[in-house]
Amino acid sequence: MSNLTVWDILKSPVVTEKSVILKEDSTDENSDRKQGQILTFRVARKATKPEIKSAIEEIFNVKVAAVRTVHYEGKIKRRGRIEGRKASYKKAYVTLRKGEPMVDYAEAV
Repeated sequence: MSNLTVWDILKSPVVTEKSVILKEDSTDENSDRKQGQILTFRVARKATKPEIKSAIEEIFNVKVAAVRTVHYEGKIKRRGRIEGRKASYKKAYVTLRKGEPMVDYAEAV
């Protein structure tokens, strides 16, 4: 286990079209999903799934059903003759248990 605090593990929420659609569709009352709301976060690259789960539970006071992680490799970008590389990062899809209250990202700050 790494020596990261809960605030070091969670870098920022991911607010993109895909993540907002995932969050809204997962909270639909008429849905027959067995799981609850899906939240998306950028996390520390060394953070493990159990650490991410405990950080979410501690910060937002909810129960987590599952955590899925994805590693994104930084893309090569050019500006004229200069070539650079965007930073690589890790993203976590966190599924809350069914019946947990809806989470707003700004609540815990």
